[in-house]
Amino acid sequence: MNDTSSNQLKIKRLQPSDLNQYNELLRYAFQVTQKELIEIGWEYDEIRKAKSPILEHASVLGWFDGERLASQISIYPMKMNIHSNIYDIGLITGVATYPEYACQGLMSSLMKVCLKEMREKGQSISLLYPYSIPLYRKKGWELIADKMTFSVKDFQLPKPQKIAGYVRRVSENSPTLKELHNRFAGLTHGCLIRNDLAWQEYWRWDSDDTTVAIYYSPENEPSGYIVYRLDNEIFYVKEMVYLNRQAWKGLWNYISAHEPMLTEVRGNNYTGSSISFWLPDSDVKETVRPYVMGRIIDVHAFIKDYQFLTTHHQGSLVFEVSDHLCEWNNTSFSVKMEPNEAPLIGNAAVGNAIALTIQSLATLLLGYKRPRELHMMGLLEAGDDVIDILEAIIPWNKAYISDYI
Repeated sequence: MNDTSSNQLKIKRLQPSDLNQYNELLRYAFQVTQKELIEIGWEYDEIRKAKSPILEHASVLGWFDGERLASQISIYPMKMNIHSNIYDIGLITGVATYPEYACQGLMSSLMKVCLKEMREKGQSISLLYPYSIPLYRKKGWELIADKMTFSVKDFQLPKPQKIAGYVRRVSENSPTLKELHNRFAGLTHGCLIRNDLAWQEYWRWDSDDTTVAIYYSPENEPSGYIVYRLDNEIFYVKEMVYLNRQAWKGLWNYISAHEPMLTEVRGNNYTGSSISFWLPDSDVKETVRPYVMGRIIDVHAFIKDYQFLTTHHQGSLVFEVSDHLCEWNNTSFSVKMEPNEAPLIGNAAVGNAIALTIQSLATLLLGYKRPRELHMMGLLEAGDDVIDILEAIIPWNKAYISDYI
């Protein structure tokens, strides 16, 4: 497909026969030893086959030095709820290069090939979990979601509340669990629609003592779940999902029922907001760290399905986007607004101008940062009256992204 200065180096698509090389490069890059994997319950053959589905269902590209794999990148085809519209996305993972091939531009060239391929497949946005935020910012990605963790001592747990409904433990392969997640994903901005490959990755590194419990309403309707494990008197929450306040109470009742067995609850929270306010004792420890970066691959394709809140506004806005890596995104697009009408997206260059990079556009439209914040930090150029309009038409929801692939 492409060459570097060395005639031996060529880009090729990885095949199932390349599975061993794929795994070896991942384990070298991320310093995971076979001994460590076996210690957490993985047998040798399971280790070898762990990533096999990727080569069957994902797009995996690599630089080969002759027959030897030198650098690689994977793209999972997935779907994501973005402000109530379902988008096709490319989730980038498995980014790795052997050190002897570093600083030769191999990964940059793989990235460019991947960006073009995602555009051709109609994946107008891409996600990744960064090992280096500055590196990926240079490639056009920007932060779009946080991961929050919390620690609640046993004496801080909510007292059990008398509510209707009940909780039952189920298998990790429960159809009810998958159906419930699909309902949640359909209602939740940022949530990934988990296909079979995503569910495999969701469970891949969990130990055998991981448990799933589902809350059912008085009408026997599943409306919340919790994925957790107990270890050394600590209740670890991997994920807690609820469709309503009653389910939230029911799941916390379930956690509190374990109080004689634990000293602390530690958990992950992907909602983008603190849980402390909702607890009776709010003096709990919470931490926030950047979790996911996003990149708009094709501005026009992404914008045509975006849910601007324009029904109470009139006029036109012109977004002037700059993208140093994808020349097709160096463009202007207009959003024409009429009261009680859906916005019209076009190429007209007449209207109130907004200048921003592809990075700022992603973090703005995904709801991670508000227009006024970006303007204050010099990452969005527009007049004060235009900022007011942007504040009104950009949805406020923060992205809920809990999957890690």
